[in-house]
Amino acid sequence: MKLQQLRFLAAVAQNDLNLTAAAAKLHTTQPAVSKQLKLLEEELGVSIFVRNGRAFTKITPAGERVVMYALRLLREAQNIKGVSEEFKDEGQGALSIGTTHTQARYVLPAVIRQFREKYPNVEFHLHQGTSEHLAEMAELDRIDFAIATGSQDLFRKHVLLPCYQWHRRIIVPANHPLARVTRPGVEELAAYPLVTYVFSFTGPSSLHETFAMAGLRPKVALTARDSDVIKTYVRLGLGVGIVAEIALDPKDDADLVSIEAAHLFPVHTTWIGFARGGLLRRYMYDFLHFMAPHLTRRLVDRAAACETQEEVNAMFANLQLPIR
Repeated sequence: MKLQQLRFLAAVAQNDLNLTAAAAKLHTTQPAVSKQLKLLEEELGVSIFVRNGRAFTKITPAGERVVMYALRLLREAQNIKGVSEEFKDEGQGALSIGTTHTQARYVLPAVIRQFREKYPNVEFHLHQGTSEHLAEMAELDRIDFAIATGSQDLFRKHVLLPCYQWHRRIIVPANHPLARVTRPGVEELAAYPLVTYVFSFTGPSSLHETFAMAGLRPKVALTARDSDVIKTYVRLGLGVGIVAEIALDPKDDADLVSIEAAHLFPVHTTWIGFARGGLLRRYMYDFLHFMAPHLTRRLVDRAAACETQEEVNAMFANLQLPIR
């Protein structure tokens, strides 16, 4: 078994079983990738992929285990390489972030600007998606950090550190009946169709839980990943919008009436996570600190040494997080 074969295996898995894309990423040819993976399967005595002709259609159950261990081994190899890079050149490298639209659009610009000013030679890659998409990217080591809200169960192999908290706001056009209500109740909100974020497919929705506690069911007219899309359809009169407070711009959204909703929905915590056991380079520690000033290197190292996320959560249990 060769490390190169494991790199080929990881590249295929990370590129949705597309041999052409994997070969391009590895700067080699498709036949070379196919040959090495076939040799790996022969050595292991199991099929890693289900094939349709020369194409890979899916990973076998045994293959999923092999891919998991291959990624782990490659991560450790990268850690060894990272140690030398850390001491040779602290200002060079690459950083890949996976996050949601709201974070990418309204929170990260200032963080990334600060990071780029200090590390202009570090390649920065920003990927957007739902929590489910981020979990897939994290599982395949496509990203160094994931930034999201909730959905912690999707990231069991990661260390998740709390960054800040935020509330939801209700938004309506100026001529909407709710525009004259300063503190609407669930019953008043239930009278109108809603436009809000896409719900998680793997966990409970705080919006549905709020209505369920009042014995009501929300009328959801439209869901979207993008806060700006939600605001667009609110302006068109499709429904009452429910968005993160951080997604409202006093200038750009002056035509909308923003209404307090902290009394209706629980506070949300945005976290940043990295693979447990992964090596963090100096610029990665700095990015964490730029994202959340309370995340010092010492505190991050303490969290990384924890064996479970429950231990990490206990570390931050009494920390007063900033509200955005």
